[in-house]
Amino acid sequence: MSTEAVLDHSHPFLDGKTKEMFINGRWVPSVSGRTFDSINPSTGETLAQVALGTAEDINLAVYAARQAFNGKWRNFKPFDRQRILLKFAQLMEDHYEELARLDSLDYGGSINRSRGKKERHLGLLRFYAGALVSLHGETVENSIPGNALTFTLKEPVGVVGGIYGWNAPMDMFIWKVAPALATGCTIVLKPPTEAALTSLRLGQLLQEAGVPEGVVNIVPGDGPAGAALSEHPDVDKITFTGSTATGQSIMRAAAGNLKKLSLELGGKSPHIIFADADLDTAAQRAAFSIFNNSGQVCAAGSRIYIERSIHDEFLSRLIDIGKTLKVGDSIDASNDLGPLVSKRQLDRVTNYLNIAHSEGAKAALGGSPLSGPEHAGGNYVEPTIFTDVNQDMRIASEEIFGPVACAMPFDTVEEVIAKSNDTVYGLAGGVWTRDVNKAIHVARSIRAGSVWVNCYMQLDPAMPFGGYKMSGHGRESGLQHLDSFLETKAVTIHTEY
Repeated sequence: MSTEAVLDHSHPFLDGKTKEMFINGRWVPSVSGRTFDSINPSTGETLAQVALGTAEDINLAVYAARQAFNGKWRNFKPFDRQRILLKFAQLMEDHYEELARLDSLDYGGSINRSRGKKERHLGLLRFYAGALVSLHGETVENSIPGNALTFTLKEPVGVVGGIYGWNAPMDMFIWKVAPALATGCTIVLKPPTEAALTSLRLGQLLQEAGVPEGVVNIVPGDGPAGAALSEHPDVDKITFTGSTATGQSIMRAAAGNLKKLSLELGGKSPHIIFADADLDTAAQRAAFSIFNNSGQVCAAGSRIYIERSIHDEFLSRLIDIGKTLKVGDSIDASNDLGPLVSKRQLDRVTNYLNIAHSEGAKAALGGSPLSGPEHAGGNYVEPTIFTDVNQDMRIASEEIFGPVACAMPFDTVEEVIAKSNDTVYGLAGGVWTRDVNKAIHVARSIRAGSVWVNCYMQLDPAMPFGGYKMSGHGRESGLQHLDSFLETKAVTIHTEY
């Protein structure tokens, strides 16, 4: 019997009704009346019909956000905004099992992964809620002739457009909405058509938490809707998480009114294993770093550099771990990995597998899509490790966004630093060694926004996350994230005394 025949794919949010967009505090159809199918990537079945946003819907949402920003939202004090965020966090906690299941059904992430993010998601919301009451300017001693009081004010940037990808819907929603609410901005969100359902459900919870009309608007849509939001003259900032190519398009579209931009883009992150590392732990984490979420992670450790003296031994450990991973339906807790998000993404990853073979790389593990009764209708790929790879191969230089790793040997510290930095990206990196001096040297030498030593993908709400080079600019999480939603105003007051 196939997996889909024995698993229950029902969900209370999936009630057969068309899922509408959220504009100005109301759930409404698209102006055009168009909808799209939300597909379960594990089975290929339709989960729901969802209203498809167009430029007309974006215009309505931006207008609502501007009216809310200019209206009563500006009178909400920090503690008022904090109360909403904390209420939202509590509602998420109360409904988390339901949200995790919806997320896994919608984009294909393993239910174990979705459930395991609970503390991270709640921690992010509560971090922003705690930090927002401490946002302030400063008084400045000045050298102006005569007498003057000089100080700065921190003020919200205004209307924000939030655009994000499909590989972590709840993370992306929180990373866009929470700092906007914390700083007093209003926001128009454009979730992706591949995974819009969780964002819409979270919109219901925000409404229940007391967000005023127009402060948060949610318009699911495809490329044209994103372009309309990016170029809209009444949007003050775009915060985007997704591919580098789309980030470049957003930069061009945003030039019209010189919008502020936060761009968290692609990566081809190095994961360096030195001979003196704890090899058991390093192998587990290196495998996790590339196979987690079926490789659909911007900071995935997709280039694994292994010191030559342990190369064969460590590679054998990686392969053994990869062989144990069970790939299947995302809501089956016995599976380690779910499907890729869409047929389009499956075709992309499959094309890279073919390119790897044509370039002369050897598949030491996997190397093919998965088929058969248990994978019928879904978008599945084997966990894959390629060897005999050089830096010039496309699989070693281009972001694949699938469970595909390149394992390459190195001999010296300086050699692996050079190879790690030989990329247009600079999002993240990992280093495994017991030598603290070596660890510090390599961590400082890697040109990336995050470097993890003897761990990987350890994300704390207080720590900024973002990239160098073509991995984008700006940071998410941490106080730097909140500051990017604020303007700084300098005030000078002449005094008589």
